[in-house]
Amino acid sequence: MASISSLGVGSGLDLNGLLDQLQEAEQEKLVPIQQQQAEQKTQISAYGQLQSSLSEVQSSASDLNDPELFNSVTSNVEGESAEAAATPDAPPGRYDVNVQQLATASSIATQGVDEETVLNADTEASLDVTLNDGTAQNIKVEADSTLSDVRDAINASDAGVSASVVFDGSQSRLAIASESTGAEAGIDSVAFNGLDGLALDTATEIQGQDAKLDVNGIAITSDSNQVEEAIQGTTLSLTDTGESTVTVARDEESIRGAITGFVDSYNNMKSTTADLTSFSSEDGETQAGDLLGDSTTRMAESRLRSTMTESVDGDGLQTLEDAGISMNVDGELEIDDEQLDEALSTQPGAVQTLFSGTDESAGIAGRVEEELDTMLGENGMVEGAVTGAENQMDRLEERYSSMEDSIATTVDRYRTQFQELDSMVSEMNQTSSYLTQQLSAM
Repeated sequence: MASISSLGVGSGLDLNGLLDQLQEAEQEKLVPIQQQQAEQKTQISAYGQLQSSLSEVQSSASDLNDPELFNSVTSNVEGESAEAAATPDAPPGRYDVNVQQLATASSIATQGVDEETVLNADTEASLDVTLNDGTAQNIKVEADSTLSDVRDAINASDAGVSASVVFDGSQSRLAIASESTGAEAGIDSVAFNGLDGLALDTATEIQGQDAKLDVNGIAITSDSNQVEEAIQGTTLSLTDTGESTVTVARDEESIRGAITGFVDSYNNMKSTTADLTSFSSEDGETQAGDLLGDSTTRMAESRLRSTMTESVDGDGLQTLEDAGISMNVDGELEIDDEQLDEALSTQPGAVQTLFSGTDESAGIAGRVEEELDTMLGENGMVEGAVTGAENQMDRLEERYSSMEDSIATTVDRYRTQFQELDSMVSEMNQTSSYLTQQLSAM
C-alpha cells in the first residue's frame, strides 16, 4: 500500500489534504468520551475530598469517644521539695506536702590499702554482708585478689549492696553502699574472711534512713523517695526538704481540645460539601460544584447531621445544645465557650456520657463514629460511589480505545480507496492522453 505522501501523484488531486480532513472529522468522535473522562476524573477527585473530610470527622469522633480521655488528670506542684505524677485514678484535690527528711542509702568504707596489694595470696577468701532487714549473703573472693577484684566480686553478687574503689589521696578504699534507700535496707555489718589488711573504717559509716513527710498534716514514712499512694493515684518524687503544694485536677484542657477538634472537623466537612455541591449564576455564567446533585453527598451529610442532633439517654446533658454546642442556620456547629466551660467544671460525668456514652448506650461521638464506619466501610455508600465512578472510568477508557481502533480502521479504508482512485484517475489520464495523440494523428 502506498504511503500518504504518494497520494495524488497519479491523479494530481489533493488526496492527502482530503484524507487529513476526514481523519480530523473522525477524531471528533473521541471528544465526547474525553469530556466524560474529564468529568469522571473530577468526580473521583471530589469523592476523594468528601472521603477525606468524613474521615477527619471519624477520627475526631473516635478521640472523643475514648472514655480514658475523660479520666485524664493533671498534677501541678508549687514548691521545690517534690514532684508529682498523677494517674487517671487520682481524685482531684489540693494537697500540702511537707518533707522533713529524704530517704538515703547506707554506706561504709574500709581503711586505706595500696590498690595493687594482693589481699589473699594463694587462698580463697570471702566476705559476709548483712542488711538491717536480716538479709545476709556470703560473697566468695578468688585467690590472689586485689581491692578491685573484691569490688568486682561484690558487684557481681546479689547481696543488695554495690562497691567502688575510692582513692583518698594516699591510699585506696573499698566503699560499700546499699542499693536501696531506707533504714531497713541499710548495712548492718560487713565481715572480711581471709582478706589480710582489709578492715572497716567505722568513722565513714553512714546509716540509711527513711523519708519522712506529712500530707495535709498526716505523717508518712517511706523507705524510698518515690512515695506512692500517699495521695491516691499519685506518685510523689521527693527532691528536697521543705514544703510544696500539689494540685490534682481533671485535665479539662485535653477534653475541651477534643470537643473543639470534633466541632472543627464537622464544620470543615460542611465547608467541603458546600463547595462540592455549590451552584451560582453571575453575569450570565454558571458555576457548579463537582458533586452538585450527587445523592451520596447529600445523604452522607443528612445522616451525619441527624446523628449530631439526636439526644442521648440519661438525666444530665442530653443534646449538644445542653453543653453549649448549637447548629446555626448554615448547618455548622458553634460553641458557647462559657456554657461549655461550666458544663466541664460542674458536670464532668454528664459531659462524658453525652459524648462517649455508657456501657448500655453510645454517646453522640460514638454514634457519629459508628455511622461513619458504615459510610466509609468496604460496602458503605461512599466507598460504593467511588467504586462506581472508577468502574465508569474503566468503561470509558475501553470505549476510547475501541473508538481509536475504529477510527484507525476507517482512515485506513479511506486511504485504500484514495489509492485506488488515484490509480484509476492516473490510468484514465493516460488513456485520455493516448486517445488525444491518436486523434491528432488522424
